[in-house]
Amino acid sequence: MSEDQKKQLEQQLWNIANTLRGKMNADEFRDYILGFIFYKYLSEKMELYANNTVLKEDGLTFRDVDDTTAEGAHAIATVREESLGRLGYFLNPNELFSEIAKRGNSDVEGVSSFIIEDLQKILINIQQSTMGTASEDDFDNLFEDMDLNSTKLGKTPEARNDIISKVLSHLDRIDFKLEDTELDILGDAYEYLISQFASGAGKKAGEFYTPQEVSKILAKIVTTGKRKLKSVYDPTCGSGSLLLRVAKEVEEVVSYYGQELNRTTYNLARMNMILHDIEYRKFDIKQEDTLEHPQHLNKQFEAIVANPPFSAHWSANPLFTSDDRFSQYGRLAPSSKADFAFVQHMIHHLAENGTMALVLPHGALFRGGAEQHIRKYLIEDRNYLDAVIGLPANIFYGTSIPTCIMVYKKCREADEDILFIDASRHFDKVKTQNILRDEHIDKIITTYRTRSEEAKYSKRISLKEIADNDYNLNIPRYVDTFEAEERIDIHAIAAELKALDAQMAETDQRIARFCKELNISTPF
Repeated sequence: MSEDQKKQLEQQLWNIANTLRGKMNADEFRDYILGFIFYKYLSEKMELYANNTVLKEDGLTFRDVDDTTAEGAHAIATVREESLGRLGYFLNPNELFSEIAKRGNSDVEGVSSFIIEDLQKILINIQQSTMGTASEDDFDNLFEDMDLNSTKLGKTPEARNDIISKVLSHLDRIDFKLEDTELDILGDAYEYLISQFASGAGKKAGEFYTPQEVSKILAKIVTTGKRKLKSVYDPTCGSGSLLLRVAKEVEEVVSYYGQELNRTTYNLARMNMILHDIEYRKFDIKQEDTLEHPQHLNKQFEAIVANPPFSAHWSANPLFTSDDRFSQYGRLAPSSKADFAFVQHMIHHLAENGTMALVLPHGALFRGGAEQHIRKYLIEDRNYLDAVIGLPANIFYGTSIPTCIMVYKKCREADEDILFIDASRHFDKVKTQNILRDEHIDKIITTYRTRSEEAKYSKRISLKEIADNDYNLNIPRYVDTFEAEERIDIHAIAAELKALDAQMAETDQRIARFCKELNISTPF
């Protein structure tokens, strides 16, 4: 698929999404349109698997199997058993997306068939098909944010049926080309829609999406020198986009792990993983508060990435001083700023050969108190901090503050210094948002991987110098970006002003002569 075709598809999907825009706010219509796309994906995946794998030798097609006959019932039972093992879910032929879309748009005397009740049952059936199987947790309440009887879709059942039928009809006409395993058209389109919703979601965007430019940087950092990852983990995974971005940087990721507090976003993350063809056995996404109730106890991960909520509140309960994640530091991160609580949590889960990279607000680099104490321990006692990278302001949705990336390793190759990169002035401005182009990202990654120094951009700082600065990591302390102003020649300016005065006097005289000839008063 060409770039133009890809953009055309993305625009088609965005136009379909906007069919719902007038009915509800962005958060709500996001959940519906992404849910419908996911349902279409499950249906097409189900049909392809049944036709090409289970029924192929029998010369049958899933859609045409007659389950009222003994032979048909046996074929359906076989497909069900095989698909639950391989795909993790099951749909009957009459539950396929295209079938329900056709029924919803088959007019009888000008009135669309009523499909809401059938559609709601199908979404429930998808979940119930997994009960008692290995994929049950991955599909549990996956469609709970799609209330098809909500008045937000329309004041009457007929109005709701009409809008849903239109959306399904538009989606049904789009070919996602799932049979081409080399393409990830639907996955890319899904990511595009998530980014579009994030751009219009204001402060809430940070709850579920990290801008792709930042995701690329984090992903490229944690995969440096790696072709395959045993595991990748995001403790605040949002929609799962950052986990999926890491997978694009290596040949294979064996297992994906994530945790998300927000229930709706947790559902979105599971959909996103499945829709990107990540087999249900390969990912483990949990829903809970990561700091208060961690769900992946005693696990360590080769790559960890995160964009935690900036300076979030947490309990800082004294009981956590005996928690293995925090006990060795002697201090807990302050309750009003959980930034280093996330760092400690991630360090605890980082494998000895692993790399972790997370986004933090700049204050985490220099605030005193407990945070200074934790920085000192990580640098002086553990020597885990590998690099600090300053990013431009206004690149995250919903906040204009400048941010930084902190990179940690338990086994550092260059353990005598810490690399500081100031990329805060390297960006392009597009409308009201600052963005990082590929050249900006490449410069950051190349500098990180080579640990090269460049005037006004990067510098390696010895651990002693950082200790002398009381473990203050504020980037301007170490990377001097001061630009001397051009010297001003006062004498030349004075001469220029004199010349201007002379020109103005001559002009005034000419105006006065013209006014006298015209017998009118002068303007001065």
